[in-house]
Amino acid sequence: MEVHNVDLTISAVSDEQYPNTPYPEIALVGRSNVGKSSLTNVLINRRNFAHTSSQPGKTQTLNFYNVEEQLYFVDVPGYGYAKVSKKERERFGQMIEQYLTQREQLQGVIELVDARHAPTADDVDMYNWLRYYNLPTLIVGTKIDKVKASAWNKQVSLIKKTLQADNETPIILFSAATKKGKNEVWQWIEERMGKN
Repeated sequence: MEVHNVDLTISAVSDEQYPNTPYPEIALVGRSNVGKSSLTNVLINRRNFAHTSSQPGKTQTLNFYNVEEQLYFVDVPGYGYAKVSKKERERFGQMIEQYLTQREQLQGVIELVDARHAPTADDVDMYNWLRYYNLPTLIVGTKIDKVKASAWNKQVSLIKKTLQADNETPIILFSAATKKGKNEVWQWIEERMGKN
């Protein structure tokens, strides 16, 4: 998709605030600082539209980005943040679970993992949870420009094995620096849009 118009419609904390539109929605989930904002910015051809933060756990709302009046990207609060209280974590968890399990417009979930390392226990839990609820899932391995090209296949195998990903779950390597993987991610998103 050629993207020219993007708008942050709302930063929501409950379903009453979600946009009342029929557009398909794609949620982005992942650990804090894994690169959700960077992926969003590359997909929408903007440098700093989705704010990247050096402070993990900074995003505490569901951020709905309206793309070309055709689609929403929904940036979900990162998991694995240490500085957030247990009560806050529980509140996030309920908000995220409610959105991911009850939102009819949700057509797919992109789970980001750091391709330089094996996925964390939190990454595995999230993947298992998405599979349990039968949500169409794409795994995106970020920061791949920091890994030698000769090791890319090895990293894909490591991600797949650690997550115990099934064959229906594609894994795409991505770099915000080089834009590697951008077209493949868009292709997956457009396939989901066609199913709406």
